[in-house]
This record gives sequence, structure tokens and C-alpha cells, in this order.
Amino acid sequence: MAKEVAGYLKLQVKGGQANPSPPIGPALGSKGINIMEFCKQFNARTQDKQGQVLPVLITYYTDKSFDFVVKTPPTAVLLKDLIKKQTGSAEPNRKKIGSVTWEQIKQVAEIKMPDLNCFTIESAMRMVAGTARSLGITVTGKAPWENN
Repeated sequence: MAKEVAGYLKLQVKGGQANPSPPIGPALGSKGINIMEFCKQFNARTQDKQGQVLPVLITYYTDKSFDFVVKTPPTAVLLKDLIKKQTGSAEPNRKKIGSVTWEQIKQVAEIKMPDLNCFTIESAMRMVAGTARSLGITVTGKAPWENN
């Protein structure tokens, strides 16, 4: 018989660095989830992604057990790592903080593809380019799907 789902919880945790301190501890403790068990499992599963910010979707059940799915890093984090900046622009339409090429956009789109709501790499690239624009990052060159 299937377990009864009590709810879902979304967190952003650095890979391999989950510990019971805030914000993880209070978020899990209030739902009755075993904090140390989550931290051990998460750190074991994300050893190869050390230090990267990773969204995690935790499904917890009425018997206090849980499952979790680790997603790919947020697009904004990947783009900021690409241009080596800590934050985006306060005024993205006026102050630009860097530029990326369409080839770099394609690399980020390929990383993000499993978590995006699209079917083609071109539509994923458009989504990533939109995030880049909202961060104040200029996309240089001609888009691959433009013929003229």
C-alpha cells in the first residue's frame, strides 16, 4: 500500500553542505522530518556538486518518512558563475554587468534542460537568455535560429 503524502517542502541547499542549523533544521523540524537523516542522505547524494546551490524538493509522508529529489542549480546561479559575479544588476535595463555568447547560453540550457518546461534546446536557450537579460547580462552574437 502506498504511503499517504503529508506535504511537500522546497529548499535551496549547497551541495554536500547540508547541516541541521537554520534554515534547514527549523524547516524540516516543523514538519516532523528527521533532520540528521536528511542531512546525511543529501550530503551523500550531492558529494560531486560540492558548494553549488541546489534546489531540493522534499516529499514527506504521514509516517514521518521522506523522499527528496535534487534539481539542477538555478539558471541565475549558473549565469553568475559564468561571468564570475556575485549578484545581478540592480538596474538590468540600464547597468549591464557582463556578457555571454549564445554558445555559453546553449551550455547552460543543456544543464538546465531536465528541469525546464520545454522540449527543444532552442526554447530552453530562449528561457536562459531571458534570465540573463533580467540579471543585466548582455547576450552577444546572433541567435542560432535567426537565418538573416
